Amino acid sequence: MPKIFEYLGIIIFFYSNEHEPIHVHAKFNDMESKAEFFIVDGKIVEIRIKAINNSKPLTGVKLKDFENFLENYSERIVEKWIDYFVLHKDIKFERINKKIK
Repeated sequence: MPKIFEYLGIIIFFYSNEHEPIHVHAKFNDMESKAEFFIVDGKIVEIRIKAINNSKPLTGVKLKDFENFLENYSERIVEKWIDYFVLHKDIKFERINKKIK
């Protein structure tokens, strides 16, 4: 389970046996959601946040924090997905402790 980011206590990661569409998981305490990225002609055209079966989804402030994070880091998430799953490169974990505006 490669962790790729931590943002204000939310762990953002891939499972090591992931599948398309490109997506990332976000976990905070006992809550978990995922964000799926839809890409057309190399551009992210939509991001959908979904609940995970048998888990409580992110809600309230933590959901908003995750949404803000995705708005600012979506391209880097996709780059890390490609590096890890397509190019089989190691990826660097990044911790962000300041709120994104």
